[in-house]
Amino acid sequence: MIIAENIFTVRDLTYRIRSAAIGDAKQLSALRLKIDGETEYLDREPGEAFLHEKDFEVLIQEDTKQSRHLFLVADIEGDIVGFSRCEGHSLKRFAHKVTFGVAIRKDVWGYHIGKELLAASIDWADQQGIQKMSLEVLETNQKAIRLYEHHGFLIEGVLKNDKRLADGLYYNTVVMGRQRPRF
Repeated sequence: MIIAENIFTVRDLTYRIRSAAIGDAKQLSALRLKIDGETEYLDREPGEAFLHEKDFEVLIQEDTKQSRHLFLVADIEGDIVGFSRCEGHSLKRFAHKVTFGVAIRKDVWGYHIGKELLAASIDWADQQGIQKMSLEVLETNQKAIRLYEHHGFLIEGVLKNDKRLADGLYYNTVVMGRQRPRF
């Protein structure tokens, strides 16, 4: 699905939140690889489950067609610095919900890009009548957990020893969900 773009300025940094376009595929492939190497908050090691430009083209095309999918990017003067996806479900028993994920380049952390991608996704989900958004976050990522809680997400469970990071230790994953407000 496609949404209208929005422009934000935070401490002299101006960025745009918009729907992903086919022409973004090359940048998204490189960005995902870069971000995977910048933080252990995401699921992949650098280079794992690599998506080529063509893979992103297919993903963007499918997400644009699907009413229960949303692929957003954040760009600074055409340079993509982050992205988020809401992925809906085709099974009827799960058609009421989407799964949310977000990734932001480390050098632009602190400019509310993740917050605005999340807010745009929540607005879209509410407008689509989606009843639930769910996500998973590493338990050590307290800043993200607080952001999600601020936007109405509740902790629904903890997956114990769910991820093994570079230090060889196991870490918990927090499962969070947000129910659409009843109007």
